[in-house]
Amino acid sequence: MKEKSETVNTFPKHRWKVLGIGVVANASFSMIIGGLPAAGVLLRSSYMLTNSTLGFIFSMMGLGVALSELPWGMVTDKWGDRPVLLTGLSGTAIIALLMSFFAVPSPTYIPSVFSLTLFVLAMGLIGSSVNGSSGRAIMSWFTDAERGFAMSIRQTAVPMGYGLGALLFPYIALHFGFKVLYSFAGIVLFVCAFFTWLWLHEPNITKGEISDKKSVNNEVISSPLKRFEMWKIVTAIGILCAPQFVLLTFGAVFLHDFGHVSVYVSSISLAIIQVGAMIIRIWSGRWTDRNKNRKIYLKSCAILSTVAFIMLALSNTLLPRLVDEGTTIFSIVLILLFILSGVLVSAWHGVAYTELASMAGSKYVATALAMGNSVVFIVLFLTPLVVPYLTIHYSWTEVWIVSIICSIYAYICFPKSTSKLSKLKNIKTTL
Repeated sequence: MKEKSETVNTFPKHRWKVLGIGVVANASFSMIIGGLPAAGVLLRSSYMLTNSTLGFIFSMMGLGVALSELPWGMVTDKWGDRPVLLTGLSGTAIIALLMSFFAVPSPTYIPSVFSLTLFVLAMGLIGSSVNGSSGRAIMSWFTDAERGFAMSIRQTAVPMGYGLGALLFPYIALHFGFKVLYSFAGIVLFVCAFFTWLWLHEPNITKGEISDKKSVNNEVISSPLKRFEMWKIVTAIGILCAPQFVLLTFGAVFLHDFGHVSVYVSSISLAIIQVGAMIIRIWSGRWTDRNKNRKIYLKSCAILSTVAFIMLALSNTLLPRLVDEGTTIFSIVLILLFILSGVLVSAWHGVAYTELASMAGSKYVATALAMGNSVVFIVLFLTPLVVPYLTIHYSWTEVWIVSIICSIYAYICFPKSTSKLSKLKNIKTTL
């Protein structure tokens, strides 16, 4: 009993500071990823862009993250989380400040699409280091008894960042201009880097940590890169992110063009989605831990997302026939369906990544998470390219139909529940 007590709560209260760093670091980078698309209408008019060009620029950040996610993970394992996280935060901050000098539109000067694309791509390439390094830091500082709770809190950083970006970026760009916007983003990142330098360091090796390492080394599990069931859940995670990215990258444009909704209301709607996602992610993590039903929960989320997007697709065709466009009722119904779809399609992330890590085994957790993140950001790269094509050649109805197909695909590929099979095996063993 004495040895057990030494392995629990082995790390001091400082671990909560490390958790705070991880949350704030992820939230600050997510604020940029979610904030720029939220200001899409203003970007389009200020930089004189078409929807296709705007989508291409947004996709470059996703491409940068997708290309660099695995390399940054390998570097983190070699160098440690402190130098990599400092590099990511400081490097992204420098790029944001450079944009405030060289990528700000004015009445006499419009930055080229090429320069804007390079800046956004560089943000993705360097900023992606924040994802793996912050996660590794949290896993290092928390014991097994607390890691699930700590990582579930960290998962809220993404919707938190998206929500802040959706609220702040359009407002700052509209009232103060893009120079202040980019400067604000750079300052926030530098502040995060300062506290990372101040608080983040490697924890001391303890009995609990040594025990964890021994258990990892004793496992005989093949790499997730070689296992078909791992690729199924990885692709399910990535594909189900596509409808979410549609809402986050082009949601403001959809509400403005189709629903005749103002920039303020669009920003608030996107922020509500992120707040709802944060609440549900924390709740679902605790609930599925207690009930041991992660697989059932994932499939349920896919079904509910399918239903929500069916309703959104029908609203595009039926709503204009029932209610006059531009009226308050028309806008309210559309916004409510938009928010419902966004919350449902964002409710599963924490549970899915927990299931992904569990399936991989403790020896390959980092590899599995890197696989998931890489596929997710490949989808983030492709989604802004596909959406303008569908809206130009077809309509928003087709966009939501593709979202329905993605949700159905995710339902098929998410792992089946083995609870019934386990019960049968237990009965046979008892007999």
